Amino acid sequence: MFEAILFDLDGTLLDIDMDYFLPLYFEKMVLMGEKYGFDNMQEMVKQVFNSTSVMMADTNLRITNEEIFLQDFLDKCDHLTRDKTLEFFDHFYNDGFPKLSKYAKPFPGILEMMENLFKEERKIVIATNSVFPHTAIQQRLDWAGVGHFDYDLITSYEVMHACKPKFSYYEEIATIIGVDPKNCLMVGNDIGEDLVAGKIGMKTFLVEDRLIDKGIDIKPNFKGNLESLFRFMEQI
Repeated sequence: MFEAILFDLDGTLLDIDMDYFLPLYFEKMVLMGEKYGFDNMQEMVKQVFNSTSVMMADTNLRITNEEIFLQDFLDKCDHLTRDKTLEFFDHFYNDGFPKLSKYAKPFPGILEMMENLFKEERKIVIATNSVFPHTAIQQRLDWAGVGHFDYDLITSYEVMHACKPKFSYYEEIATIIGVDPKNCLMVGNDIGEDLVAGKIGMKTFLVEDRLIDKGIDIKPNFKGNLESLFRFMEQI
């Protein structure tokens, strides 16, 4: 029925409350930065947030999200060098980010669903918003218990040139995996960010367990809780 299935990660494959998680993420970054020797970490972390917003709004499809982020961040934090900045982020994701795993847990049944899907001839994509480096996404996949699968694409900020909810994000995925959008299914829990895939012809499944509804009027082709998703995947 579908040549490719795209999965959102946070709140879809991984049981995590991002509204609760993100302040803890930035708090950990502040603490590690202070120990690392950076001055005024509060301002630096505020700029991480602001540069992420710039990255998400950018429309230049010739430059990766990572480069857009770094250009804006280093321009605003002109006392930092690129090498020093990358060294710190590597340190944070290697030593600090893993300690946040206690704030997330696997959804029961997700592993079994993935095991069954990977027995079939179908492309599987982790279509999480491409604002994080690959290591942060891989770690969260591990927290979800599904990090060991050979995905056809993981949409990290190193490889992508657009972010959700832009049409170009989903168009780029379809181009990379070589599948017509109309033969793709996007599975996610965020109406505004995930269901927009339907605007380029993808079918959509809205997972309602950790539903994010910010009042955007987009209807899915299919919807239900995780148990409904598992039955749907068995049927296709």
